[in-house]
Amino acid sequence: MPRLALYALIVCVLSVAAAVVSFVQGSWLGVVWILLAGLSSNMTWYYARRGRAARNGSVTG
Repeated sequence: MPRLALYALIVCVLSVAAAVVSFVQGSWLGVVWILLAGLSSNMTWYYARRGRAARNGSVTG
């Protein structure tokens, strides 16, 4: 797994944990953490696919 994909995955996991803590404490700030988790999840898939394509030698736009 490429390094950027791994970093994005770590951010995703931490933001989900922060969202759970926020909702348990009764704060609506958890919505922002959920949005960040969605963004970082998409970044994880993008960088993982890009790394896999580079490893296989195919070029995608």
